Amino acid sequence: MPEQTDDPAATPGSSRELLATRPWTSSYDDGVAHDIDLPETSLIHMLERSVAVNSQRVALEFFGARWKYSRLGAEVERAAEGLRRLGVGRGDRVALVLPNCPQHIVAFYAVMRLGAIAVEHNPLYTAAELRHQFEDHGAKVAVVWDKAVETVRSLPGDVAVESIISVDITRSMPLPMRTALRLPVRRLRQQRAALTTPASGTTDWKQLLSHGPLAHDHPRPGAEDLAIIQYTSGTTGRPKGVMLSHRNLESNAVMGREWLHTGSDEVVYGALPLFHVFGMTLSMTFAMSLGATLVLFPTPRADLIVGAMKRTPATVLPAVPPIYQKVMELADEKGRSLEGITVGVSGAMALPHHLVEEWEAHTDGMLIEGYGLTECSPLVACNPLNDTRRTGSIGIPFPSTDIRTVDPETLEDTPAGEAGELWVRGPQVFQGYWKRPAETAEILQDGWLRTGDIVAVDDDGFLRVVDRLKELIITGGFNVAPTEVEHALTTAEEVAEAAVVGLRGEDGSEVVVAAVVTSPDRTFDEARLREHCYGKVTRYKVPRRIIELDELPRTMLGKIQRREVRQQLEQLGVDLARRS
Repeated sequence: MPEQTDDPAATPGSSRELLATRPWTSSYDDGVAHDIDLPETSLIHMLERSVAVNSQRVALEFFGARWKYSRLGAEVERAAEGLRRLGVGRGDRVALVLPNCPQHIVAFYAVMRLGAIAVEHNPLYTAAELRHQFEDHGAKVAVVWDKAVETVRSLPGDVAVESIISVDITRSMPLPMRTALRLPVRRLRQQRAALTTPASGTTDWKQLLSHGPLAHDHPRPGAEDLAIIQYTSGTTGRPKGVMLSHRNLESNAVMGREWLHTGSDEVVYGALPLFHVFGMTLSMTFAMSLGATLVLFPTPRADLIVGAMKRTPATVLPAVPPIYQKVMELADEKGRSLEGITVGVSGAMALPHHLVEEWEAHTDGMLIEGYGLTECSPLVACNPLNDTRRTGSIGIPFPSTDIRTVDPETLEDTPAGEAGELWVRGPQVFQGYWKRPAETAEILQDGWLRTGDIVAVDDDGFLRVVDRLKELIITGGFNVAPTEVEHALTTAEEVAEAAVVGLRGEDGSEVVVAAVVTSPDRTFDEARLREHCYGKVTRYKVPRRIIELDELPRTMLGKIQRREVRQQLEQLGVDLARRS
């Protein structure tokens, strides 16, 4: 039996009494520590250690172009000096609006070097979506993909940034590729136009790096200092800035290193977006802490991933189920081998058993499912890399992580064996919501984080998600707030009312679906409504299906009951086939 943890609040017969013993540690791989040594320095110290030890190893690869750790470290210092000259100092927020590219890594760590706070943004967001976030964090400097510059520039005056650094990601590609993109060939011109566009009136990235390095004695941040603000949608659609410290993020990276038994010889594929906390942690911090090679993809396309396998085979591939499926299908079509991928870490949605079997047959490695949320940097639990792993389970808690199951109504620990809301405690748990003390106090209870997920925990400590208290829809690894999409729909003249829910697809993933009531004297047109939404919200938020109903179910007080809407749509057997 694992050693009893110090939890005097555990009462006899409660789930807390069992969980306080951390029964899951008996399923840990050999050598995995039950508790980690907490980081005492910052993420920039972590990177500097990797640069010092691995200076001649390849740190980054982008379409075949390679950067050694020595170059990465030098560019971080020059970028930090450039940002300092723009007025960025300790505690200032710097907005990053970038796809996956080497400049993204450099910009992130340059912000860390100054003790400033990085704020990640989806570069495909509309101006309306970005506005709420910029209003909240108040960044005056932004590092922006040149394709998104006009969107950022269009923000109203009260939230406008003072300095925009524009990034042409093609400059990080190999010279032959850059040359080819400039040829007067229609296909190549289209490819170039999808990757870059002129951005006048900005500070060019090359200009930012034109100065010498930051003074070596410039103060560095500490472990407890705030490193990033990561936005996650609430059920209202209003942004909530999750505050994560250097210790939060590095602790999660250390947990990952323990779990996966990884070292500096790893090749990690950065296919998941760095602006999402799952991709950021597995790529930006985990891979860099190892001194591993991080292969970056500006978009998680299967053809790019399969193509890279021939050039620089991956050993670690973090992804979501649809990516694994598409990569396998294309590899089979092209006759390419996926062998060498030792481990795949899947999250954000249910991982079908058949997919695990197919992937492991293709790679001769292991595919395991994990669980996390932005407020936990994000990883909380994962299936172990051994035969104790369980299909349909989100795994067992990481080292230094404690859990409880609590009745969400009474806030009492559930009896042993009963499902309840998952509460988490550990060094990865966030510092609170940016400028939202009331919501912070609601979700953080005496150091425990309320996840909003109802889970069942078996005697061995394996977790299974039963339900979700929150009405957020998780599709493709991204959170979608129903209210935000409902608002987009009701701005159309033909929509009187709307309710947005998530329906479970055949592969176990959630699909955004809307039910609408048509305005009097108006005609329902699903295709036109979808097109209307494309102008209001990012593509992944647009409902795959929009279904017309005569009325929406409501409570006695008139509130739309999304749960009943979901049940109605399930009973109708809505075809969830992808719409263009």
